[in-house]
Order: sequence, then structure tokens, then C-alpha cells
Amino acid sequence: MQSCGGRWRTDSEASRGPSRRRHQHRHGGRHGRKRLFDRTRVAALVTPIEKVLIANRGEIAVRVIRACRELGIQSVAVYSEADAHSLPVHLADEAICIGPANARESYMNIPAIMSAALLSGAQAIHPGYGFLSENADFAEVCKDHGLVFIGPPPEVLRLFHDKAQTRVDMKRAGMPVIPGSDGPVRSVAEALRIAEAIGYPVMLKAKAGGGGRGMRKAISPSELQRLWAQAASEARASFGDDGIYVERCLEGVRHVEAQIAVDESGRGICLGERECSIQRRNQKMIEEAPSASISESLRQDIAKLAVDAAVRSGYRNVGTFEFLVDAQNKTYFIEVNSRIQVEHTVTEMTTGMDLVKEQIALASGELLSFSEEQIWVHGHAIECRINAEDAEANFAPSTGVLTSWLPPAGPGIRFDSHCFQGYEVPPYYDSLLAKVIAWGRDRHEAVARMQRALDEFTIVGVTTNIPAHKKILASDLFRSGQVTTHLIDTVGVDALAG
Repeated sequence: MQSCGGRWRTDSEASRGPSRRRHQHRHGGRHGRKRLFDRTRVAALVTPIEKVLIANRGEIAVRVIRACRELGIQSVAVYSEADAHSLPVHLADEAICIGPANARESYMNIPAIMSAALLSGAQAIHPGYGFLSENADFAEVCKDHGLVFIGPPPEVLRLFHDKAQTRVDMKRAGMPVIPGSDGPVRSVAEALRIAEAIGYPVMLKAKAGGGGRGMRKAISPSELQRLWAQAASEARASFGDDGIYVERCLEGVRHVEAQIAVDESGRGICLGERECSIQRRNQKMIEEAPSASISESLRQDIAKLAVDAAVRSGYRNVGTFEFLVDAQNKTYFIEVNSRIQVEHTVTEMTTGMDLVKEQIALASGELLSFSEEQIWVHGHAIECRINAEDAEANFAPSTGVLTSWLPPAGPGIRFDSHCFQGYEVPPYYDSLLAKVIAWGRDRHEAVARMQRALDEFTIVGVTTNIPAHKKILASDLFRSGQVTTHLIDTVGVDALAG
């Protein structure tokens, strides 16, 4: 369920908050106009959307359904046999079964999803995140059938789907990138030559990758040889593509990403940045907005890099440009996520913008509903991803029936989830149960509210990573705001708490 607090407060309270900050990034040209756009001026170009099919499951499906409901748009949920009794099925105006539990036969089954869309009379498809959200072929099929794909156009998805080629393109455009291969490597021998040239440790990365899958860190030639097949096999299983590229593994770095939006006029805007350095095995655990670890000048530099690159590449709709920042505050581009992010919530809480509604509006052809003058960052927000996994057993997945489910609430707390008491957590999909988001007038208050929320959260029936989150939040390193991406993997949660 979703309850909100924090950002939805009085303007007078916001103005008293010590972290009220205006986003001041400026651009010239057509993507830097300082006036508000009147959406009625492009009415002839707008495609009316009255019904949206959500090609996803879980909490993001619930999130999109709620946005549609508030916009007066009908929603269609598609579901696998394993999700027949899920919350999205209950909340949507219509629900259509598209196949068995296996995601490749349901949530990644393009013919089944298209049949459901045409059968329901939907005008648009929202892909959520994961599954087909960045699949250019899916977006192309939607276009061929006269359906609006709520996301970037197929050519942009193709451009950014290949992470190895994106590195090459961004490097040519002057974007700082991590030293590594120019495109995918063809053999272990080639990978060894590149690793020797750039220096160990290195990262093996899936060129079609995301979410930490198809990634391995190698600290020596022998380890690279051993891990090569693992990375390629995982990439093939996860993305249907075993292409691997090599990058130098930067140690002691922070993960900072810029949230951008670009409309059909080519006008781009940055809605601030997020800090996502708390990770385990290259998967994010905790995200914050704004970043507490970078200077204002670096904040503006990252925003400019992201918007300039987005506009130059022909990007449309909402997306995220991800960077690594080293101890000397040198910035390196790593990838583009051409979809809504799991952690979009912290940007919404600190700016008051509804990014899912904005996605729908932009996909219909409307122009951005806000100007840079309207983007103010109010206070601080933190998100904890609550997963069904056992931190004491190397974060092994946990499944079962939720016999007790009591979510947190109160001032400053937002809760996004698809779960409820009696829900059976299936073993077939991602282990995310819920996202707890805490807003505060400053980072200290946001952390305190998150700690209180996690203490309130009662889950019986599966094991979760809530204890790990509590230890991280209580640590001096986290409170200092100077955490790095490999911290959890290097020292462990228990050592961090100690």
C-alpha cells in the first residue's frame, strides 16, 4: 500500500526547512527556455490516453495504477498465473492473465502482452522497470500496432541498451568514462590484454546488463579467466545476450545519478541527483536525495552532463544518467537507465513532482509541466528497499505467506508495496517486498524517521533485510555521508555496524 507524508506538507513548513534548495542548472538553446510551457499550445500533437496497460507486476504496477486513477485514466493489469491474487489485479480496472509463472512466458512474452493490449482497447503501455522496460523491439512493436509506449522511442532504447557501445558514444561526445574496452570483447584472451593495459582490478560487465547481473570483479588474470564464463552465462540467462565488456574497477567511489526529463520539443531538465552508494553485489539497497557527499558545483556539473547528453542523443521522456565520483571528485559516466527507476520516489519526495504522471504526459506528446524555476529541492529523502532475503544466510531469497503485515506510517513516511497480510511471496521474481521512504527537513531528521519506520514495520512469514538496513543506518560511516559502493561487500553489514 502507499501512504504519504513529508513532501505533502505546508509551504510555510517547507520554507523553514534548512535543506530547501533550488535546482539552478541552466541551459541555453531550445532545452533551456526560462518560461513555462502552455500544454494547450501543442494540443494538435497530443495523443489522448484513456486506458493504459501496465506490462509489469509488483509495487511498480501498483504505482502506475494509482497514477492512472488520479489522472482519470483506466488501467489494465496483466498477470501471470502465480500473480492471480496479487494487489495489481485487485486495483486495476481490468486484469488479463498472460501466461504461467515463468517470466519469459508471461511478463516478457511480447505477443501475449500485445494481445492483451489490443483485446482491452488500451491506447498505451507502461513497461515499469525491469522485464521489457528497456526493450527496443517491444517499443517498436507497440509503435507498429498504434500503441503509445510510455518511455523513450525505440531508437533511443537501442542506443542505450548496449552499454558497451554507449560507453564508446559518450566518450566520443566528450563525456568522461572509466578506462576500459571500446565495445564488447570477443574472447578471454582479449579481455586479459585489456585488463593488463588498464590495470587490475577490473569489472566484467554485461553489455545488455542492469541491476548488478552479469557483473564480476576480477583482481588478477587467473580470476578473470575463472569469472569470464560466469559473467557471460549470467548475462545470457538474464538478458539473452552474453556480450561482455571490460572496465577498470574504481575503488572508493560513490554512485551519483541524475534524474532527467526531456519533452518532444527537445527541452531537457534535471530534477536533481540521487546518492545510491549503499550497494551489495552491485545492487542498490539505500538511496537518498539529494546527495550528501558532493559539492554544489559538482551537483551542477553532473546535471549539465546528463541533460546535455540526453538532448544531444535525442532522448525523450524520463530517464537517469548514472555516474561514479572518486575521492578527488572526478566524475565518470557509467550508464543510462531509459525507464523509471525503483528509487524515483526520493526525487518525488524532495521535489513534489509525480514522475509517473509526467511519463504518461510526455508519452502522449505534452510538453514538460514545469520549468527549472519551479524545481526546488525541499529537505532530504531516503529510501530503503525491503527484500525477502536472509542477511544471515548470505542474503538468500526467502519465500512464504505473510501471516502478519503491519507497514509503518506517521509524519514523513511514504510506503510503496504490492504486499498484504495473507499474500504468498512467490519464488519466481525479484525479492522486493516494499520500499520505505522517509522525508525530513534535513538528513538527520530523514534518518531518524527511517529508523522509526523500520522499527514499526512488522513482517511475519518471510525473512527480510530490515535488520541489515537498521545496522547500516546506525553506523557512523553512513551518518557521515561518505560511504562508497564497495563498502558493504568489503567490510560486511555487521562490521559496519560495529
